[in-house]
Amino acid sequence: MAAVSAQTVKQLREKTGAGMMDCKKALTASGGDLTKAGEWLRQKGIASAEKKVGRTAAEGLVSSYIHTGGRVGVLVEINCETDFVARGEEFQLLARDVAMQIAACPQVEFVSTDHIPDAVKEREKAIEAGRDDLARKPPAIREKIVAGRIGKRLKELTLLDQPFIKDTSLSVADRVKQTSGKLGEKIVVRRFARFVLGQGIEVAATDFAAEVAAMTTSG
Repeated sequence: MAAVSAQTVKQLREKTGAGMMDCKKALTASGGDLTKAGEWLRQKGIASAEKKVGRTAAEGLVSSYIHTGGRVGVLVEINCETDFVARGEEFQLLARDVAMQIAACPQVEFVSTDHIPDAVKEREKAIEAGRDDLARKPPAIREKIVAGRIGKRLKELTLLDQPFIKDTSLSVADRVKQTSGKLGEKIVVRRFARFVLGQGIEVAATDFAAEVAAMTTSG
């Protein structure tokens, strides 16, 4: 399939209001056909969702999910524009889906790459730049490789960039956009916390053999 041109992506963006990456994805999936790409975006609920970006989402809810056995728990805050939507089944289903996603992704630490502190980005860059396989690469090539690896690594840390657990053809961001388009309101995943039973607790190792020996001696 021929590469999708930047001009075609721009045309679709102007027509639908969807983001550049979503437009490119739609055109790729539709063989470059603008009409079909527009329909693809509408089916995904993306086109109408992008038009709501500038609105304020101050309502919503805090949703929870406790994984079977009670060993993993999640709290997540998701915002929308009105209390009416927040109380609706569709919005609450989205909140539960996102909470379950967080429970299933122990590597995720941030909502999006915009939420990652510069210190974390610099740390990851230093790690990648110091890898042995790059030592003999020319500086320009090394820089490109590091940039590519950093981009991939940062996405591994972010919730919205994860494949959606119920449909891996979508990202979590796509799932949010679908609901936004369907409900007609801006929806934002604001923050989350993931709790793992016993995390951070140092458990002293027990030498059962030594205990048995001590009991035998004392007896």
